[in-house]
Amino acid sequence: MNRVIRIGTRDSELALWQATTVQKQLEHHGYKTELVPVKSTGDLVLDKPLYELGITGIFTKTLDVAMLNGTVDIAVHSMKDVPTALPIGIVQAAVLERAATQDLLVHKGTPDYTQDCIIATGSLRRQAQWLNKYPHHQTTDLRGNVNTRLQKLDDSDWTGAIFAKAGLERINILPSNYEVLDWMTPAPAQGAMLIVALENDDFSKTACAKLNHEATALCTHIEREFLRTLEGGCTAPIGAIANIKEETIHFTGVLFSLDGKTKLEVNQSVSVSHSQGFGVDCALEILDNGGRELMKEIKASINKK
Repeated sequence: MNRVIRIGTRDSELALWQATTVQKQLEHHGYKTELVPVKSTGDLVLDKPLYELGITGIFTKTLDVAMLNGTVDIAVHSMKDVPTALPIGIVQAAVLERAATQDLLVHKGTPDYTQDCIIATGSLRRQAQWLNKYPHHQTTDLRGNVNTRLQKLDDSDWTGAIFAKAGLERINILPSNYEVLDWMTPAPAQGAMLIVALENDDFSKTACAKLNHEATALCTHIEREFLRTLEGGCTAPIGAIANIKEETIHFTGVLFSLDGKTKLEVNQSVSVSHSQGFGVDCALEILDNGGRELMKEIKASINKK
């Protein structure tokens, strides 16, 4: 084990926390590691052929390039940010045990939801679900890392902003003024951390496999299978969550129109032993019940922007 595993990470506080968590677990198993924070895409020259390999994720492509260039050996991501199709030559090496899956609203005093409210989120999924429940409210775009988004909320006249509970908890910045949105279906793989490695790097793949949490890997696979089958390369308001109880997988998946007025939902269960293709089957149920038409509308609306 003389080889040092170079762990690629973005340089935000949350990304560094995730990479350090992986680093500690690998070192616990006797591996030598080194953290390699990688600058944003704008700091790198990206060759066109790399994009032809299928690098599409806005939060992951910089690290994909670093791996393919040989700068790092593995990369650590929030799994919900990772495109369902990994670039050629990069594979899933491990999924760590999942943290909280819920979304929450950070607010400035308990909101009166009967009144006009402005809710900030950069997520089409969160926006659509909020407007489905509160059609008289207004949503506004919010981007940046979690620290930046919290500061923007403080500096604004917004009622509140929506965050993933896991991210705020991981770096101990969960404020006291929040409400868990237990009615909101999370993003596929929300709360899970993914490690990717080069397909031909058996050493790193073997090391990372020791960190894999099988139940989380299975549930997130089903959720991402559902997402991949529905979206067809188009960003859309899609939520999915799978849980295992007594060898049975319980799944909920949703697809919304961009304005939240239309909601398509599937609720299904299957035994763990018969779960192959379960995510695809659930997505096909949505598609066969109005989902195909809704996805065409979503794609047309997004393409106009």
